[in-house]
Amino acid sequence: MELQNILEELYGVIEDRKINPVEGSYTNYLFREGIDKILKKVGEESSEVIIASKNNNKVEEVYEICDLLYHLLVLMSNQGVKLEDLAEELERRRDKICNKKPERKAVNRI
Repeated sequence: MELQNILEELYGVIEDRKINPVEGSYTNYLFREGIDKILKKVGEESSEVIIASKNNNKVEEVYEICDLLYHLLVLMSNQGVKLEDLAEELERRRDKICNKKPERKAVNRI
């Protein structure tokens, strides 16, 4: 299965859980707890990706990146952000040429 299809399917399940709660669903737990809990999990998972990457452990990196993607999808659903919104923004960015930000000038402190 292609990544795009997997993300679309997972996002669909998350959206369905929001409308049709399932008892014992972790996704429903996150929605019930609200934005603060969802953001906390996004932060935790981001840190775990950083640690796995720093440890140069590809298996752990893949696992943690998947956790982060899931929690980002829950955040997106909670905030009304669609996968199509991401696709449009990434497409817009791809069309930019020579978009590298200039180097910052050193600040001379006296």
